[in-house]
Amino acid sequence: MFRQVASRFLTRSTNTYSAGAAATLRRPYSTEVSADNAPGDSAFVEAWKKVAPNIDPPKTPIQFMQPRPPTPSTLPSKLTVNFVLPYASELSKKEVDMVIVPATTGQMGILPGHVPTIAELKPGLLSVHEGNDVKKYFISSGFAFVHSNSYADILAVEAVPIDRIDPAQVQKGLSEFTQKLGSASTDLDKAEAQIGVDVHSALNSALTG
Repeated sequence: MFRQVASRFLTRSTNTYSAGAAATLRRPYSTEVSADNAPGDSAFVEAWKKVAPNIDPPKTPIQFMQPRPPTPSTLPSKLTVNFVLPYASELSKKEVDMVIVPATTGQMGILPGHVPTIAELKPGLLSVHEGNDVKKYFISSGFAFVHSNSYADILAVEAVPIDRIDPAQVQKGLSEFTQKLGSASTDLDKAEAQIGVDVHSALNSALTG
């Protein structure tokens, strides 16, 4: 009996669902929604006024987002990069020739027209190329989002310009964590020491590479 009911339900769903319905059911991207006409924001503001009529309602995340630029019909000559940290914005809508990021799968070069990609980042060297000028950062981890419109959003947990790193301190830290790894007696100590070795090894490679 369950199979008969299930088959009827599935048949009915298949007959009523069409490609047109699929198109209308697609939820818009958050950057495609106008901040002025977002229905969720309007409901929030109305609810806020009932609770605290004398206090201006706080802004919601959608009000800080700008519409996503459309995908160009021709290949752009520049890549537009946003490079942000939790506490700062290093690059905002910066037009560059190329960015190379330390993905977990290896160094990944991003050029205008790159296929849409999401890449997890590991400790390593991030370089921003603009003509003959190359700006280098060491990043701890993060993600890179490459969009079809030749925009790249790079989110890192920590980042520092490579010229602000002291090579002597890197060598000292690498030596200390290597000793800790050799003398570690617990899994936690080994894991912490291994992370220190990996990060300082990446720092050393970024400085010497």
